[in-house]
Amino acid sequence: MGLTLLEVMDLVEVMREKRGVNELPLAMLMVPGMGLRGVPRGAPKAGGGGGEEVKAAEKTAFDVRLEGFDAAAKIKVIKEVRTFTSLGLKEAKDLVEKVPAVLKKGVTKEEAESIIAKMKEVGAKVSME
Repeated sequence: MGLTLLEVMDLVEVMREKRGVNELPLAMLMVPGMGLRGVPRGAPKAGGGGGEEVKAAEKTAFDVRLEGFDAAAKIKVIKEVRTFTSLGLKEAKDLVEKVPAVLKKGVTKEEAESIIAKMKEVGAKVSME
C-alpha cells in the first residue's frame, strides 16, 4: 500500500492527537533511505517505552554575522575585520559595505564571542548564528 505525502501527514497528525504528542521528535524527519520512524530501513527497531526524548546535539560551529555599524566607525570596523580574516583592504571594505554579511564561518563559540566583543568595541552590531 502506497501513501501520498498528504496522506502520511494526515496519518501522523491523527497519531499525534491519539497519543497526546504536541511536538514531533527530531528523529521523525524524513531523510532518503530512512523509514518513517527515523530509523534506517532494515535496522532493528528500538524497543521500550515511547516517552523517550531525543536530545539535540549542541552546536559547535558558529557563523559571525555583521548586522550593521555606526557610519563614523566604518574605518575602525574595516580594520577590525582585517585582524581576524585574511582579507585585504579592498575585500574587507567590500564585505563591510554589503551589510548584512557573514564575517567568519564555522568558528568555535569562544572565538565567535571574542570576535563579537572586539567588533562591538569599535561600534559594529554583530550576531552569532
